[in-house]
Amino acid sequence: MSDNCCCSDEMYEVLTVGSDVPDFKVDTFNPATGEFGEFDYARIRAEKKWLIVFFYPGDFTFVCSTELTALGEQYDRLKSMGAEVLAVSTD
Repeated sequence: MSDNCCCSDEMYEVLTVGSDVPDFKVDTFNPATGEFGEFDYARIRAEKKWLIVFFYPGDFTFVCSTELTALGEQYDRLKSMGAEVLAVSTD
């Protein structure tokens, strides 16, 4: 495990295609409102929504201005189809 990681190995679960994702909560930042909050997967599941988790390589890289912009442009469309999007930086 990396010295920069704050989590223990016991917190990780291997998921494969077709696996159920366990409920989880994470702190979030909503760029549309400029506010911090909490994402609760149990709420998304209870609302019977799809969850799209989008991992990107790092903040303030060329990816931010391309893939994130494209994803943001599709956000309303994805929401109208019953999906919520969670973008996660790997840094």
